[in-house]
Amino acid sequence: MAYKVNPDDCINCGACEGECPVECISEVDGHRFVNADECIDCGACAGVCPSDCINPE
Repeated sequence: MAYKVNPDDCINCGACEGECPVECISEVDGHRFVNADECIDCGACAGVCPSDCINPE
């Protein structure tokens, strides 16, 4: 199961993008987006998110 960013809560800090081992997070329309096709479900992004807006789909 891939992780997903809730865009309403994302503060676009970029902490998650730097933590992703497969580089599947990018910025889209002012918030971060997880490419579900590339996500390996490690949860590293969710662990560093200061706004707790990244969760499993």
